[in-house]
Amino acid sequence: MPGARVARRPGLSVRWKLTLSYAGFLLLAMLLLLAVVWLFLLRYVPAQAAVTMDGFTPGRDDLVRAFTPAAAWALLFLLGFGLLGGWFLAGRMLAPLTRITNATRKTAEGSLSHRIELEGRSDEFRELADSFDAMLARLEAHIAEQQRFAANASHELRTPLAITQTMLEVARDDPRSDQALVERLRLVNGRAIELTEALLLLSRADRRAFHREPVDLSLLAEESVETLLPLAERRGVAVEASGEVVAALGSPALLLQLTTNLVHNAIVHNLPEGGEVTLTTVAAPGRAVLVVENTGPALAPHVVATLTEPFQRGAERIRGDHAGVGLGLAIVQSIVSAHDGVLVVEPGPRGGLRVSVRLPAAVSSPPGS
Repeated sequence: MPGARVARRPGLSVRWKLTLSYAGFLLLAMLLLLAVVWLFLLRYVPAQAAVTMDGFTPGRDDLVRAFTPAAAWALLFLLGFGLLGGWFLAGRMLAPLTRITNATRKTAEGSLSHRIELEGRSDEFRELADSFDAMLARLEAHIAEQQRFAANASHELRTPLAITQTMLEVARDDPRSDQALVERLRLVNGRAIELTEALLLLSRADRRAFHREPVDLSLLAEESVETLLPLAERRGVAVEASGEVVAALGSPALLLQLTTNLVHNAIVHNLPEGGEVTLTTVAAPGRAVLVVENTGPALAPHVVATLTEPFQRGAERIRGDHAGVGLGLAIVQSIVSAHDGVLVVEPGPRGGLRVSVRLPAAVSSPPGS
């Protein structure tokens, strides 16, 4: 699947490989030096010692016996020196690569504002870092331009859509108008207004333009249930919120929108008649968790995997006044990502969907049951 890491067997790090290479080349140079000493010096010395008029002359065997321990100790010293020096030099050489790797990981997590800004004169690492910084700058500018376009377009669409909605409301009250056509146009225009507001909210979440403060998820769950209770009663769906008080760190408005979207999605995608929606808040170590479950048709895993994509509504499109615009879970995903949280969407044990939102806790919370 896209973005998945390739499974590889563990191996030596590049730093260890360079260290062993440095030490190996140092030992090889020492062995070559010993070979030169043997070929060009010791081989011409007589094997046996000799006594001459000038005194005692050691033979080749005497020199080898005296030289071998010193050469062995020198090899051991060079091995240790090569490993320590190689480890140090490899670390210095790879330090820029470590910074580039860290920047790449931050980019993979969604941060495009980070830059490497590698110091020093131009070399291969600096060229790679500068190219990476330039790529990030272009990506950030491109994404910012797309977000500005979506926000500006949504703002421009709000006024004419609101005017059209007002005119349709007036026409609906006029007995001379075609009420069926007016009602259909009103529904279509209402969907367009919902889409515009959703695009604005999506753009705001993607920009992370909000202030973070402690937010009680249990209160947000109760507020969302109260807001959507009329819709649930019309569809014959029982909605219940329970759990403990858990404080997340984030934007109250965005987290309320997140909770409302999840409850709305759970209601409209429930069984045609009857069904249940449950909201549960749980405190986990360093996390505030909100779980929303609903009954309904069983969903295949491949369908569940696409539900957080924009304009996806499962296997079938939902008809009616509260069908939504297909951005509910996409907005939830964007809000969760903007809060550095985790969204888990999976088939429910009784059919339907089970959505878990794990957000950073505002305070240290004890583990939940």
